[in-house]
Amino acid sequence: MSTYSEEVHTKLNNILEKTYDAEKGFKKAAEHAQSTDLKTFFTRKANERYAFGHDLKAEIARYGQNFDKGGSATGAMHRGWMDVKAWFSGDNDEAMLEESITGEKAAVDEYKEVLKETSLPTTTATLLTQQMNKISTDLSSIKRLEDVL
Repeated sequence: MSTYSEEVHTKLNNILEKTYDAEKGFKKAAEHAQSTDLKTFFTRKANERYAFGHDLKAEIARYGQNFDKGGSATGAMHRGWMDVKAWFSGDNDEAMLEESITGEKAAVDEYKEVLKETSLPTTTATLLTQQMNKISTDLSSIKRLEDVL
Protein backbone atom coordinates (compact mmCIF):
# COMPACT_ATOMS: atom_id res chain seq x y z
CA MET A 1 0.00 0.00 0.00
CA SER A 2 1.28 3.46 -0.87
CA THR A 3 1.54 5.88 2.01
CA TYR A 4 2.95 9.29 2.69
CA SER A 5 5.22 8.51 5.61
CA GLU A 6 7.78 10.62 7.41
CA GLU A 7 10.39 8.81 5.30
CA VAL A 8 8.64 9.91 2.09
CA HIS A 9 8.37 13.44 3.45
CA THR A 10 12.09 13.57 4.24
CA LYS A 11 13.14 12.13 0.89
CA LEU A 12 10.90 14.49 -1.07
CA ASN A 13 12.24 17.45 0.86
CA ASN A 14 15.78 16.28 0.07
CA ILE A 15 14.94 16.20 -3.64
CA LEU A 16 13.25 19.61 -3.33
CA GLU A 17 16.35 21.05 -1.65
CA LYS A 18 18.54 19.70 -4.44
CA THR A 19 16.09 21.08 -7.01
CA TYR A 20 16.59 24.54 -5.49
CA ASP A 21 20.35 23.95 -5.68
CA ALA A 22 20.14 22.87 -9.33
CA GLU A 23 18.05 25.91 -10.25
CA LYS A 24 20.63 28.23 -8.68
CA GLY A 25 23.48 26.23 -10.22
CA PHE A 26 22.04 26.49 -13.71
CA LYS A 27 21.56 30.24 -13.23
CA LYS A 28 25.20 30.46 -12.17
CA ALA A 29 26.27 28.40 -15.20
CA ALA A 30 24.28 30.71 -17.49
CA GLU A 31 26.13 33.69 -15.98
CA HIS A 32 29.51 32.12 -16.74
CA ALA A 33 28.75 30.56 -20.14
CA GLN A 34 30.32 32.29 -23.13
CA SER A 35 28.21 30.60 -25.79
CA THR A 36 24.75 32.04 -26.43
CA ASP A 37 23.44 28.51 -26.99
CA LEU A 38 24.76 27.42 -23.59
CA LYS A 39 23.37 30.51 -21.87
CA THR A 40 19.98 29.68 -23.38
CA PHE A 41 20.28 26.01 -22.41
CA PHE A 42 21.28 26.76 -18.83
CA THR A 43 18.54 29.37 -18.45
CA ARG A 44 15.97 26.86 -19.73
CA LYS A 45 17.26 24.29 -17.25
CA ALA A 46 17.03 26.81 -14.38
CA ASN A 47 13.43 27.58 -15.33
CA GLU A 48 12.67 23.87 -15.59
CA ARG A 49 14.03 23.26 -12.09
CA TYR A 50 11.97 26.17 -10.79
CA ALA A 51 8.88 24.40 -12.20
CA PHE A 52 10.05 21.07 -10.74
CA GLY A 53 10.32 22.72 -7.33
CA HIS A 54 6.85 24.21 -7.63
CA ASP A 55 5.40 20.80 -8.55
CA LEU A 56 7.24 19.08 -5.70
CA LYS A 57 6.00 21.67 -3.19
CA ALA A 58 2.44 21.17 -4.42
CA GLU A 59 2.80 17.40 -4.07
CA ILE A 60 4.18 17.69 -0.55
CA ALA A 61 1.41 20.10 0.44
CA ARG A 62 -1.22 17.76 -1.08
CA TYR A 63 -0.44 15.38 1.76
CA GLY A 64 -0.62 18.08 4.40
CA GLN A 65 3.11 18.32 4.93
CA ASN A 66 5.49 21.28 5.12
CA PHE A 67 8.22 21.75 2.56
CA ASP A 68 11.72 23.15 2.81
CA LYS A 69 12.20 26.64 1.43
CA GLY A 70 15.90 26.86 0.66
CA GLY A 71 18.87 25.09 -0.87
CA SER A 72 21.57 23.17 0.91
CA ALA A 73 24.96 24.22 2.22
CA THR A 74 26.48 21.65 -0.14
CA GLY A 75 24.75 23.33 -3.07
CA ALA A 76 26.06 26.73 -2.04
CA MET A 77 29.57 25.30 -1.83
CA HIS A 78 29.17 23.71 -5.27
CA ARG A 79 28.12 27.05 -6.79
CA GLY A 80 31.14 28.66 -5.13
CA TRP A 81 33.30 25.97 -6.71
CA MET A 82 31.72 26.78 -10.08
CA ASP A 83 32.78 30.43 -9.61
CA VAL A 84 36.34 29.42 -8.77
CA LYS A 85 36.50 26.94 -11.64
CA ALA A 86 35.15 29.53 -14.09
CA TRP A 87 37.67 32.09 -12.87
CA PHE A 88 40.67 29.80 -13.39
CA SER A 89 39.44 27.83 -16.38
CA GLY A 90 40.39 28.97 -19.84
CA ASP A 91 37.39 27.08 -21.18
CA ASN A 92 34.44 28.19 -19.06
CA ASP A 93 31.80 26.55 -21.22
CA GLU A 94 33.38 23.13 -20.95
CA ALA A 95 33.85 23.55 -17.19
CA MET A 96 30.19 24.49 -16.74
CA LEU A 97 29.06 21.54 -18.86
CA GLU A 98 31.19 19.17 -16.81
CA GLU A 99 29.62 20.49 -13.60
CA SER A 100 26.16 20.16 -15.12
CA ILE A 101 26.75 16.56 -16.14
CA THR A 102 27.97 15.72 -12.64
CA GLY A 103 24.94 17.37 -11.04
CA GLU A 104 22.43 15.80 -13.42
CA LYS A 105 23.84 12.30 -12.92
CA ALA A 106 23.57 12.77 -9.15
CA ALA A 107 19.98 13.98 -9.50
CA VAL A 108 18.97 10.95 -11.58
CA ASP A 109 20.58 8.64 -9.01
CA GLU A 110 18.69 10.32 -6.17
CA TYR A 111 15.37 10.08 -7.99
CA LYS A 112 16.03 6.39 -8.67
CA GLU A 113 16.78 5.76 -5.01
CA VAL A 114 13.58 7.43 -3.83
CA LEU A 115 11.50 5.61 -6.43
CA LYS A 116 13.12 2.27 -5.56
CA GLU A 117 13.27 2.38 -1.77
CA THR A 118 10.05 4.09 -0.80
CA SER A 119 6.42 3.11 -1.05
CA LEU A 120 5.13 6.25 -2.72
CA PRO A 121 1.62 7.43 -3.46
CA THR A 122 0.90 7.00 -7.17
CA THR A 123 0.78 10.74 -7.84
CA THR A 124 4.17 11.21 -6.22
CA ALA A 125 5.77 8.30 -8.08
CA THR A 126 4.38 9.63 -11.37
CA LEU A 127 5.71 13.14 -10.72
CA LEU A 128 9.15 11.88 -9.73
CA THR A 129 9.33 9.56 -12.73
CA GLN A 130 8.42 12.39 -15.12
CA GLN A 131 11.03 14.70 -13.60
CA MET A 132 13.71 12.00 -13.59
CA ASN A 133 13.00 11.14 -17.23
CA LYS A 134 13.29 14.80 -18.24
CA ILE A 135 16.63 15.10 -16.46
CA SER A 136 17.86 11.88 -18.12
CA THR A 137 16.83 13.10 -21.56
CA ASP A 138 18.55 16.43 -21.01
CA LEU A 139 21.71 14.65 -19.88
CA SER A 140 22.06 13.40 -23.44
CA SER A 141 21.66 16.97 -24.71
CA ILE A 142 24.33 18.21 -22.33
CA LYS A 143 26.71 15.51 -23.52
CA ARG A 144 26.02 16.46 -27.15
CA LEU A 145 26.73 20.11 -26.32
CA GLU A 146 30.01 19.05 -24.76
CA ASP A 147 30.99 17.29 -28.01
CA VAL A 148 30.40 20.52 -29.94
CA LEU A 149 32.72 22.61 -27.74
